[in-house]
Amino acid sequence: MGLLLELLPGNVFIAAMVSILLSIIIAVAGLIPSTFITAANIIFFGFQTGLVISIIGEAAGAIISFLLYRIGFKAIEKRVSKPINNRFLERLKSAKGMEAIILVLILRILPFVPSGLVTLAASISKMNIIHFAFASTLGKIPALFIEAYSVFQFLTWKFQYQIGATIFALAVLTIYIIWSRRKDNESL
Repeated sequence: MGLLLELLPGNVFIAAMVSILLSIIIAVAGLIPSTFITAANIIFFGFQTGLVISIIGEAAGAIISFLLYRIGFKAIEKRVSKPINNRFLERLKSAKGMEAIILVLILRILPFVPSGLVTLAASISKMNIIHFAFASTLGKIPALFIEAYSVFQFLTWKFQYQIGATIFALAVLTIYIIWSRRKDNESL
């Protein structure tokens, strides 16, 4: 995160544009968590401005990703036919209109559904860009508020508590990965 803060220049407008550009790159990549950008925005711009910049960056990233994924998917559509293993995402593929808007909104609010998968599923659905942009942005607002507030609270903790919480989170993640791999190996 320190490196990210060093990348942001002293000019607030340029810093905001760099942050939004980084959010777009992260969204297009689809696998990188945006929490670090949100944290940098909160530290650099303060809670309210950082939250607004994070929302703008994530919304722009989702919209650009949607368009790029749709173009890319149409190019390889006939070569790939692997089913999506999530009932909401599978339903989103065939949804349009208000049903698609509600599904994207719900999936954006749920913290355990990867943002890139929601964007990918929406991009291969019948949903249009206007509906996606509206639902995606509206759904990201509460999720980003919770993320920004959590980051803000984490940053107010004493350094020892931050280290402890980080070690605990990494331990839980490691246990989950080991458990998942064992479960996958048992099913083979």
